Order: sequence, then structure tokens, then C-alpha cells
Amino acid sequence: MALVAQRLSRIKPSPTNVLTGKVAELKAAGRDIIGLGAGEPDFDTPDNIKAAAKAAIDAGETKYTPIPGTLKLRQAICDKFKRDNNLDYKPEQVIVSCGGKQVIYNAFMATLDPGDEVIIPAPYWVSYPDMVLLAEGTPVFVAGVESNNFKITPEDLEAAITPKTKWVLLNSPSNPTGAAYSRAELKGLTDVLMRHPHVWVMTDDMYEHVIYDDFEFSTPAEIEPGLMDRTITLNGVSKAYSMTGWRLGYGAGPVELIKAMVVIQSQSSTHTSSISQAASIEALNGPQDFIGPHNDMFRERRDLVVSMLNQAAGVTCLKPEGAFYVYPSCAGTLGKTAPDGTKIDTDADFCTYLLESEGVAVVPGVAFGLEPYFRISYATSTEALTDACERIQRACAALT
Repeated sequence: MALVAQRLSRIKPSPTNVLTGKVAELKAAGRDIIGLGAGEPDFDTPDNIKAAAKAAIDAGETKYTPIPGTLKLRQAICDKFKRDNNLDYKPEQVIVSCGGKQVIYNAFMATLDPGDEVIIPAPYWVSYPDMVLLAEGTPVFVAGVESNNFKITPEDLEAAITPKTKWVLLNSPSNPTGAAYSRAELKGLTDVLMRHPHVWVMTDDMYEHVIYDDFEFSTPAEIEPGLMDRTITLNGVSKAYSMTGWRLGYGAGPVELIKAMVVIQSQSSTHTSSISQAASIEALNGPQDFIGPHNDMFRERRDLVVSMLNQAAGVTCLKPEGAFYVYPSCAGTLGKTAPDGTKIDTDADFCTYLLESEGVAVVPGVAFGLEPYFRISYATSTEALTDACERIQRACAALT
């Protein structure tokens, strides 16, 4: 009898986490490696948020909490949705989980039956399709092509919807491309969804506050209130508040859906840390004035990376509207040969070449469902980014 369940054969480990582990191993072995794979701000968690966590510990807030999160935190989340998105939710419509990933996982596990389809625009965050597969659903990929800034069109969405479609999953600003849908672009998609009342909407807004150049963020339920009763709006504190390790994401939606997700969570993690919840109340309710300066730094890094990558032979790079990633094409390097005689046939080959020849760790586009590209996270120091891009330029120049 096999030990490992068959369901594991449907999925693979997260490529970004695998790369992060590989970088740590190489650095421990003494290699000079610049890791640009992790989607994690290099800024520290703000002091007021850390102070709130310490105060919660001192106050003895170290016990179990309600499964969907403390009432105070869920109310703070409702206040955030009203303040930032003009969305009216009640605490019973909110679930707090161990990161945004668990919110998505809970929703799919609670709603998908074998054969149910989930439309996922590509490029996509690496975990989306595997979570669908674990829940016995079927991922349906719709390519957002580079000529449309990696975004899908209403016509693309309409063509992908079938009677089996249960969910469409939208992520803006996007991981891995940084592309963000304007209000008009989202309106085109929500108009399609209004014609298909059997399709539910999951919107991953984790990078809502990481936006540039006067871009105005919108979310589907805000644009089309008629979708409120079949939308879960997902967010969290990890990116804007530099709280990745605190592991706290949240979602808001219809009570029936949230109750089903609570049942799933009750038999897995139960709830996220009480201390993380206390810190997140302060994050949402406290000063937001650090977000702007953080974004200014991210924007400077974005502009640096885009400029330097576009100077690398065989590489082209669009300028994204948000998040802290770029998704450059390496199409111009394919078919070329490395100095050691290795042929570059795929984006995975190109990324392996960068790591082995210059010690630059990036994630190949194959992991995100659209080739031949690679993802760079510019959530690291300007010095490291400059060094990495110079190495990429050097590696590209060495190809023949």
C-alpha cells in the first residue's frame, strides 16, 4: 500500500518556495547569489504594529480566538472595506486565515466538486491551479498576452465560461506581472459576469496598496454591486504592511460561503495566531503614512530594473502598474548558446543559465503559465538590484 495519497500526484511544490530554498543552500555553500525570487518586502514591520503585538502578549491575549477571527479584527476589516473600497460587509461575512493562500484554499475546498471549472488568467500566481486541483476542480487558463499588458479581455472571459464554470479568479495588481486592471477594464469583465449568474468571483487584492503613477485601484464588487452576493474579496496585511511572516489574510463574502469556509478551517488550522490578529487590528486602524514612502522606493526600483533589463540583449520588459514584480520576456535569447556550450531553448534554461553563470536567481515563466518569460521581485535593495541587472546584462551579452 502506497504511503502518499494519489491527490499529491496532481500538484507540485511551489516553484517560488523551491527557488528560495535553493538560494539559501547555495549561499550556505559560499556562493555569491542574488535572490530575486521571493515576493516579500524588505522593509521591516512598522513599529506601531510590533508594539500592538507586544501589548497583546503582555495583556494575556494568547488564547484561542473564534475560528473566523476576533470580532474586533473582523470589524476592523469591515471598516477597511468601507473606507478603501466602499464595500459594506458585516463581521459575520468575514473570515481571517493563515495568509491569503488559506482563504483561497478554504473557498475552493468548500465549494468545488469534481469537474467544476475555475477560470484563471495567465500568467498566474503559482499556487492558484494547484489549490484548484487539490479541491478536485479543473483549472481553465486564459492567456493575458503581452500586447495587452498581460491582461485578459471581456471577449477572452466570455469564451472561457461554460456551464461547468464555478469561479473566475482575478488578481490585480498581479503576481507575477504587476499588471493592474483599470476601472474601465474591470467594468468590461464584470459586465460579462453579470450575464452568467452561475459564476462566482474570487478577487485577490493582496497588492491593492502597492500601486504607482497615479493608478487608481478598484475591485469588482465595488464596480458592480450586482456581483456582491457571489463574490469573495480577498486581501491581507502581508504586502502593504510588511507582515509576511505574521501569516494573516482575510476574505469577505456572502454569509453562506463564509460559514462553509469556517467549517473547512475548523478542521485544519482553526485560526491564525491571536498575536498576529492583534497586530493586524493596528495595521488596519493605525497610521497608513508609511505606505506612500514605501511605494516611492518600490517605484524607483521598478524604473531602475525596467531600464536595465531593456538594455540586456534579447530581453524586453514592460513597466507594471503595481505590486513589486516585473515579468520580462527572454524570447530574444532562445536558440542561443552559452559559453559552456549549453543551448538556451526555454525560459527555464535561461533562468538556470543566469543562476549558474552569474549567481542571479529568478523564476521562469513556465511556473506562472506563460512562456518565455521570467519573474523578478524588486522588493530588495537598490544595490542588489543594480548588481543583479548588470550580471543579467553580462550573461545575455555572452550568449552567441
